[in-house]
Amino acid sequence: MSTAEAKARAGEDLSPADDLKRAIAGFMTEIKSKLQEQDDRMTKLDRKTMFAAKRPALAQATDIEAPHQKAFGAYLRSGDDDGLRGLEIEGKAMSTAVAADGGYLVAPQTAATVQNVLMSAASIRAIANVVNVDATSYDVLIDRADIGAGWASETAAMTETGTPVIERITIPLHELSALPKTSQRLLDDSAFDIEGWLAGRIADKFARSEAAAFVNGDGADKPKGFLTYTNMDNDSWSWGGLGWVPSGAATALLNGDAIVDLVYALGAEYRAGATFVMNSKTTGVVRKLKDADGRYLWSDGLAAGEPARLMGYPVLVAEDMPDIAAGAFPIAFGNFAAGYTIAERPDLRVLRDPFSAKPHVLFYATKRVGGAVSDFAAIKLMQIAAF
Repeated sequence: MSTAEAKARAGEDLSPADDLKRAIAGFMTEIKSKLQEQDDRMTKLDRKTMFAAKRPALAQATDIEAPHQKAFGAYLRSGDDDGLRGLEIEGKAMSTAVAADGGYLVAPQTAATVQNVLMSAASIRAIANVVNVDATSYDVLIDRADIGAGWASETAAMTETGTPVIERITIPLHELSALPKTSQRLLDDSAFDIEGWLAGRIADKFARSEAAAFVNGDGADKPKGFLTYTNMDNDSWSWGGLGWVPSGAATALLNGDAIVDLVYALGAEYRAGATFVMNSKTTGVVRKLKDADGRYLWSDGLAAGEPARLMGYPVLVAEDMPDIAAGAFPIAFGNFAAGYTIAERPDLRVLRDPFSAKPHVLFYATKRVGGAVSDFAAIKLMQIAAF
């Protein structure tokens, strides 16, 4: 060691150059230390990111329903209802998983599928007034008469005017049921979509049964169809029945004059929301009708999803309407949102029966629904008859 270095270490003053070198060396050492710390932090962060990518995805909102779906699937496949009985259900899910009396309802996704199919079916449901009720019946109050009024003078005595008449129409709810079955082997196969199959079978059965009852039901343990009410010539129409206009021919519909008569037989207050209802065979005949200038009365929708129109009014093709025949009523025209009310309970119940049809398993599905005419002035019919 040189004498200069020994003196420096002993505390003697360094030259300015040495002092600068020493300061720069310390500064570089500090920078290297900071860079090393930063590098270590980045390495740890990279490792955490790699581990996080391998972690399972966080539960989505739909995972909340997974316990209910799993328990419901186990009940359908094996009859094991322990999962359903042990479920702790939040308030928002109580109406879709377990009924208050201990019965089991279809899982939320399955019930939604059934409802969507019913709404898309060619049924009066698509244009009628549909209400959900919790009771065994639904009452509709109709004010079918106007109050009286008169002109008054300054000195003349006022006379009593007429009072409105309020009509009460009770719509009882009836039980609609379906009884599809499948083999236990299919239920044991985990690849089989039990919920999709069950929803499809029930939806098809309920859609066809409801559509037929809303048109032709006799009201005995089923909704009362609008064609089964008392009908009368519209010139002598009275409350309690549906008015009709003749087609002009005893066995056919030959021209569009009867269509015009049918439209204007309905009151102006109902025509704004009115719809024609007929089946496919009648539609084929009506599409060929022309006015006096040779123009078709029928016009197809100009946009996708828009219904076809007859004289400017939409047409619902319901296959349960009768064909054109002597004395039949193949065409209805009216404001069904005002004229026909469908009342139903929102819950759909499913019971599993593995005993009655062994080796098959039956699924007894029920739904309560009712329907009736709620305004007899809102619907008019066409009868195949001569003038």
